[in-house]
Amino acid sequence: MENSAPGEATAATENAMEEVLYSAEVRHAKGRCTLIISDHLHGNVEVYAVPKRTVMKLPFYLAMLRDKLS
Repeated sequence: MENSAPGEATAATENAMEEVLYSAEVRHAKGRCTLIISDHLHGNVEVYAVPKRTVMKLPFYLAMLRDKLS
């Protein structure tokens, strides 16, 4: 990650004792983007094809979420 949130280094060491509940990742292969959402509580994985233009908007939406959480 290019930019890290304040305290991210501290959070990384604290996370060693925490359980991951949900995770999401976007993968790019052969010109296609795929969103993978994992529900670690129930062992479910959902996979969606995502348009590249939507992926390009993710930093904007993540910034909005960061602003709401701070």
